[in-house]
Amino acid sequence: MAVDRNYFQTKTSGDKKNQHKGETGPTMVGDEYSDSALMNYLGARKTTMLGNNFSEYHVDEPPRVILDKLEQAGYRVVSMTGVGQTLVWCLHKDTL
Repeated sequence: MAVDRNYFQTKTSGDKKNQHKGETGPTMVGDEYSDSALMNYLGARKTTMLGNNFSEYHVDEPPRVILDKLEQAGYRVVSMTGVGQTLVWCLHKDTL
């Protein structure tokens, strides 16, 4: 059985007026090796930050919207953690 693993994270806004909102974007949805068809399905754009030698995929939607899209595509959340102001979800999709 092949395993497709992706990770998703978001950073909450440091803007005090937005701190009461539970979820904000952008949401980082993959790295440069992520499945391009899945990134297209999510509407992600590939970006390379100045000074980095790697690319990342981002979307403007909050994590809730992205997690809903991934559920519709057959993914399920297997774990979630918080690191500072960053939230990270690990998802899995069974493939036959």
